[in-house]
Amino acid sequence: MKKLLLILLLLVSVFSFSVKNVIYMIGDGMGINHVMLASYLEGRLLEFMKTQNIALVTTHSANSNVTDSAAAGTALFTGFKTNNGMIGILPDGTTVPTIAEIAAKHGVKIGIIATSRITHATPGAVYGHVNSRSNENTLAEQLVNSPITVAFGGGWRHFVATGGKRNDGKDLIKLAKEKGFDYITTKEQLLNYNGKKVIGLFNSSHLPAYTDRVNEPTLSEMTKKALEILSKDNSPFFLMIEGSQIDWEAHGNDPYGVWKEIIEFEEAFKVAMEFLKQNPDTLIIVTADHETGGLGLSSGGYYFDVEMIRKFSKNTDFISKESNKDKNKLKELIKKYYQLELTDEDLELFDSLVKEQGNSYYAFSNAIGRLVSKKAHLGWTTYDHTGAPVALYAFGQGADNFKGLIDNTEIPRIIARLAGYPLTFPTYKLPVSGGH
Repeated sequence: MKKLLLILLLLVSVFSFSVKNVIYMIGDGMGINHVMLASYLEGRLLEFMKTQNIALVTTHSANSNVTDSAAAGTALFTGFKTNNGMIGILPDGTTVPTIAEIAAKHGVKIGIIATSRITHATPGAVYGHVNSRSNENTLAEQLVNSPITVAFGGGWRHFVATGGKRNDGKDLIKLAKEKGFDYITTKEQLLNYNGKKVIGLFNSSHLPAYTDRVNEPTLSEMTKKALEILSKDNSPFFLMIEGSQIDWEAHGNDPYGVWKEIIEFEEAFKVAMEFLKQNPDTLIIVTADHETGGLGLSSGGYYFDVEMIRKFSKNTDFISKESNKDKNKLKELIKKYYQLELTDEDLELFDSLVKEQGNSYYAFSNAIGRLVSKKAHLGWTTYDHTGAPVALYAFGQGADNFKGLIDNTEIPRIIARLAGYPLTFPTYKLPVSGGH
């Protein structure tokens, strides 16, 4: 009996409900090597690497050892494994609640921020339940009807019929206003906003890449405003922040793009840490939904060329668009923005890289990324996701509960127990093989 009592006391001490606020940061596709690449290029450790509370996280989905963002988001926000492509619904069709939905029932305010469409897979997994992640019109309607207080990102096209993607005639912006939301669409409106409940959609689709963004807000600006709103009356909150486009740059095997998107993500983390300093009952989790690209820090020769990459000044999507798929123009742009002279041999390799991707819409920009990476002695195994584990970095109240090797489904379980709104979860076995 005494032994049982001791165990119960230990459990209470580990999971005493001491976490008031949760800031859950997801670097989409952000593998360990992506973070190390950015660190080398910056010449320093990134700020979110500076913690002793580090875990390795497995990311497989229910039907594949390589997850997509929908299944990964479901795991990160519900604690359940599901099939690739599904959000908030199990493979058998059972709808499962998200940690945000459960937290809201305990009086916790909910916020989501993304540099993608707010109806994309990861932000959608905070509030959504759909059989296919492509059902973004449905996710938009679910967002408006959810308990969310703050939503910042892109994608207003899925909220309206006129000028948008809806074919049902619904005006979800009007509905959102009827439900008490304010609606903003510009950076100036964001910076000057002083209300309590808001949807901010700053582009028809995704926000521009960090290095191309001019008129839309940065991730750190959205984070600062969200924290201001959510903490206004001193009530507890749960805020998800996604650096959405780290993943896209890694899909394109673009070292410069990955670097800059991670730096935008780090700037948002700094804002979160400033909040933590003033609010020590806050837990910050920084992790990823999966690794993208299979980045290798050296493709031979026991080094990769940091100084070469530091001279790059545009991402490969920009180069691809500007070149209009003209190879002579490509050579000029690579020289101008990458300080590299492409040889005939380079162009032959480039042609083969384009050809091997078949009819892929991104073949030209992907081939640029793979080519310049090769010249800098960086390697990539794929233009898709991989099954590699990702890192988790924890800060603040309860951070010492995140260590060792864990599965992504365990993260929301631990968060919920620490914050006092426990979840229950089934157990899944590792998939042997398979795709989606």
